[in-house]
Amino acid sequence: MSQIKLTECPRDAMQGLHNFVPTDVKAHYINLLLKCGFDTIDFGSFVSPKAIPQMQDAAAVLDKLNMANTQSKLLAIIANYRGAEEAAQHGAITYLGFPFSISETFQVRNTNSTIQASFDLVKQMQTLCSQKNKTLLVYLSMGFGNPYGDPWDAELVLSWAEKLISEGIKDISLADTIGMATPEQINKLYPLLTSAFPGINFGIHLHSTPDTWREKIDAAYQSNCTHFDTTVKGYGGCPMAKDELTGNIATENVLAYLKEKGADTGVNMEAFNEAVIYSGRIFV
Repeated sequence: MSQIKLTECPRDAMQGLHNFVPTDVKAHYINLLLKCGFDTIDFGSFVSPKAIPQMQDAAAVLDKLNMANTQSKLLAIIANYRGAEEAAQHGAITYLGFPFSISETFQVRNTNSTIQASFDLVKQMQTLCSQKNKTLLVYLSMGFGNPYGDPWDAELVLSWAEKLISEGIKDISLADTIGMATPEQINKLYPLLTSAFPGINFGIHLHSTPDTWREKIDAAYQSNCTHFDTTVKGYGGCPMAKDELTGNIATENVLAYLKEKGADTGVNMEAFNEAVIYSGRIFV
C-alpha cells in the first residue's frame, strides 16, 4: 500500500465551539500541526460569519501561518462562489473544499442550495480553481445515507461521482456526515468507487462514536483507502448529528492503528504530541 495520507482538521474541530478562540491561539495551534508531517491541514473556512462565527478570522489566521518549513498543504472549506473567490486569492492555500450533499434536504440545510444548483456551482468553482491554480476537493456529504428519508444507494453515489469527475474533479472525499456508515457499507462502497474511477484521488471523512471508530477505520484500510481525515482527540463533527457523542475520528487512534499495521504516515510523533498538549488550551 502507498504511504497513508492524513488530513488533520482543526477547522472541523473548532467551528462548533461556542467561545471564540483568539486568532493568535488558532494560528499557534495550526503552526504546531504544520510541523507534524500531515499531508494536509484543514485550517479554516471562508463562509458567512453569521453561519460559522468561529471561522470569521480565517484570513487573519492564514497570515500568521509559517509555511516555510512544512510539507503540509492547506485546505479551506467554502460554501458558495464568493467564499471560493476569497479563498482562491491566497497563494498558500492548495485545496478548496466544497461539501456536496447527495441528500437534497441536507444540501439545503447546509448551504441553502439545491443539489442541482450546487452542481452548477461546482462547475463554476472548478473553472475558478483552474484559473487560480487551486484544486477543488469535493466532499460527497451524506455519502452513506441520510436521516431524512431522501433516496440513497450505492448507484446514486457512483452516479454523482461520475458527474463530478466528468467536470474535471479529481479529488473526492466520501463523507460519513452523521456517523451512520457501517463497516459493511465502507467495504462495499469505497472499492466500488476506486475500481470504477481509477486515477481519481478518493479519500474518506468518517465520523463515529468513541466505540465504533476502529471498525470503520479498519474497513476503510482493508478497502485500500490511503487518505483519511482525522482530528486531534476526535473533537468536532457535524452539528446536525443527533448523537452528541458522534464526532471526528481521533488522530491519535488512527496513528496507533496504522502503526499496528506497519503503515507509513510520515507523522513526527514528537511534534504531534506537542500539538496535542497545546490543544488543551482550545478544547477544554
